[in-house]
Amino acid sequence: MKLLGKLYLIPTTMGESDPMDVLPQTVKRSIELIDYYIVENEKTARKSIKAVLPEKKQSELVLFTLNKRTETSEHLDFIKPLLEGKNMGLMSEAGCPGVADPGAVIVKLAHEKGIQVVPLVGPSSILLAMMASGMNGQSFTFNGYLPIDKDEKKSALRHFEKLSHDKNQSQIFIETPYRNNKLIEDLLQILNPSTHLCIATDITLPTEFIKTMKVSDWKKLKIDIDKRPTIFIIHKM
Repeated sequence: MKLLGKLYLIPTTMGESDPMDVLPQTVKRSIELIDYYIVENEKTARKSIKAVLPEKKQSELVLFTLNKRTETSEHLDFIKPLLEGKNMGLMSEAGCPGVADPGAVIVKLAHEKGIQVVPLVGPSSILLAMMASGMNGQSFTFNGYLPIDKDEKKSALRHFEKLSHDKNQSQIFIETPYRNNKLIEDLLQILNPSTHLCIATDITLPTEFIKTMKVSDWKKLKIDIDKRPTIFIIHKM
């Protein structure tokens, strides 16, 4: 019986920071040994690998790009090295692969093929924001991106707010960074003044900003987080 390779889920930094400040040595040791990668963005992935291990020869790397334009029919080709006994790394654009990330489809396929999946420790903006929010770490939901349509967004926010109150469950969501400031305006207009709102921006970076207050208090504060990766959490007590 042919030995299968292992799929390593390799986290990356969430911006311009020293990888050794946020990544454990296991990530470095894994990159030393792996030459085959499935990545969200080849340029970013090569930069991440070089930052962790400058001596790694870029010419020896074999990268498969997985993003929203990738056809499902290509997935099996991506994992051929695994089926041939070679270890592979799965890397996200930022943070942990497989969480709010297209790499989840590869992890699912690996399980279907009997391939061992090895998650490595690294920064998750969702969990770090939740940790720092002071909200309910026993029960929370990540809802992904909000609808773009104004009425649908308003409906979604009111739905999340009601869920947080009825189930005592913190509700997490994200927005495309260039829409952050507009979203804050919407949140302050739509949500109940007593609802708690956490805004967690540039997590793990020198410019990190994390603050939780009632909506009524946020209305007294002016912040600019345009084009900065941000996690939003709400909870109506």
